[in-house]
Amino acid sequence: MGASVSDHNEPPAQHSAPATPVLLKAEQIDAGPGSAQVLRGWTAQFPAGLSLILGEDGAGKTTALRVLAGELAPRGGRIRWRGGPPPGAGEVFWRDPQEPWPEALSPRGWAAQLRTQWLQWSQRAWERHVDGFDLQMHLSKPMYQLSTGGRRKVLLAAALASGAPLTLIDEPVAALDRASIDYLCEALDEAAQAAAEARRALILAHYDRLDEGLPWQCVAVLPLAQ
Repeated sequence: MGASVSDHNEPPAQHSAPATPVLLKAEQIDAGPGSAQVLRGWTAQFPAGLSLILGEDGAGKTTALRVLAGELAPRGGRIRWRGGPPPGAGEVFWRDPQEPWPEALSPRGWAAQLRTQWLQWSQRAWERHVDGFDLQMHLSKPMYQLSTGGRRKVLLAAALASGAPLTLIDEPVAALDRASIDYLCEALDEAAQAAAEARRALILAHYDRLDEGLPWQCVAVLPLAQ
């Protein structure tokens, strides 16, 4: 079990100490969308395994993930990946769940694309997560025909099957039903062990810790932007 984080009523620590060697470092990051700046001097260290970026609405969770993914260039500070430059596109699984999907793309079609992108893609894991999230009847539908929760489940299934060295997931339980949340927590528990053994980083951003039993290696707390 990774280190825990202080109660929200106490002044939040910047991050809890990693329990395994660090893979990804955010050093004094200043960033924000457009002219806004929601991250100021943000510093965190993420080891192999399962980590969490924790913060309330407006604290900069999505901004932090976009910076870690290389989608948003910070105004200050730097990202270090395995002791070197930031990770390249071929090392990062990231998709903003709010981003529109191509109109004709189906879950099955997207999975076929991802199989060619990720050398460690697990078709067996994809099929297991499709079953776990009850997506079988939706695989051939255009993504726009799926509910918000359905699209979120497709994204989660793909992220967990990707085997990407760095996997980033934003607000994982948004729009999910209770059964899907329970399945996600089980899948994350399994994925955490696999990521730690393979020296991969799986980082989620959310407003709470989802499940006290999950083996968080690190919890990076974002103070609410002023």
